[in-house]
Amino acid sequence: MDYKAFRQDIRAWLEANCPASMRTPAKQEEQVWGGRNIKFPSPDAKLWFERCVEKGYCVPDWPVEYGGAGFDTEQTRIFKSEMRKLGCRAPQVNLGIWMSGPAILEFGTEEQKREHLPKIARGEIRWCQGYSEPGAGSDLAGLQTRAVADGDDFIINGSKIWTSYADESDWIYCLVRTDPDAPKRDGITFLLFDMASAGVEAKPIELITGERHFCQTFFDNVRVPQKNALGVINQGWTVAKRVLEFERNMMSDLGSETGSNVEPREAALHYIGKDNNGAISDVILRDAIARHEIQKRAFDVTQQRMIDEFTNGAGNMNTALIFKYCGTEEEKRKFELLLKIMGEQGLGWRDHQHFTESELNTTIEWMGAKTHTIAGGTSEIQLNIIAKRALGLPGVLS
Repeated sequence: MDYKAFRQDIRAWLEANCPASMRTPAKQEEQVWGGRNIKFPSPDAKLWFERCVEKGYCVPDWPVEYGGAGFDTEQTRIFKSEMRKLGCRAPQVNLGIWMSGPAILEFGTEEQKREHLPKIARGEIRWCQGYSEPGAGSDLAGLQTRAVADGDDFIINGSKIWTSYADESDWIYCLVRTDPDAPKRDGITFLLFDMASAGVEAKPIELITGERHFCQTFFDNVRVPQKNALGVINQGWTVAKRVLEFERNMMSDLGSETGSNVEPREAALHYIGKDNNGAISDVILRDAIARHEIQKRAFDVTQQRMIDEFTNGAGNMNTALIFKYCGTEEEKRKFELLLKIMGEQGLGWRDHQHFTESELNTTIEWMGAKTHTIAGGTSEIQLNIIAKRALGLPGVLS
């Protein structure tokens, strides 16, 4: 494979096909979520989506027969690199791309792959995740949502919480207990089913940011075919752990697609100004900004090194464990720093008279950044995983 020529071809295609308006960071309301009720914020967003779907570029590393572009690891890396260089937005956002799709690729039957993957690639189905429960968060394996066999079906009863966008999703991948007498990690099944099924109800929960994308989802005698189990019945914990790896990898890269357009150095120059030597006048904040930039650079270089190692067949999955923790913790520190820099201008809340839209968005993102250190496994749980699996230290995990 001539990767140099491939890079040139990808760069030329992106230059010719990605509209200029799609080469800027997308605000939350500008994201294109796939699904039965897909909506486009602009004609350019629709055009960009359709062009990428036609080429398989929503899921470039998936096989062509499932809607992807069939790229190998290095081609995928080059494609994403060129997307970043040009500032291209993701053509669609979907948990199916990040989590359920990769799980189906790895564990699904051929029938499941052909049923679900092309629909994800074309943005026809939007997915949500049924993991956490009111009594099973960090101890996810303690879940109690039950699925009882009834002929060729399961009958599901219970509830899930923090189900992001459950009220707007079409399908769910859900952990259910199918053998209550087995050790808790051995009696779990990973099920796929339609959110339009009778007995499914999603109720939004208002967050501190004022957003309502989290839901509590209730299952009341929901009937699901047993053939919808992904992987082996009663051995769904294996699939669940793999999906958590996909999720943590996704969360480690928070801010690459969306998020604040303001960086601490830029904010400091605006709110604090320079001293006589042309440096940021507050020496303490100047030191904090330098530390943040060093951490961010180290994170980016380490992440790229891991990608290169995997490309060369020398990768170690333990390396990936650090990224969710380091990425979300540094994101949290970044917004703490931004609010210190902004001073009283970081205290706004829906007040456009005294605060700019950028300032209000930064305050909201500061609140949201804290939730990212909890979602997908708290930072404390992630440190336990790193200690046990990466460092081989005694830990609490089994």
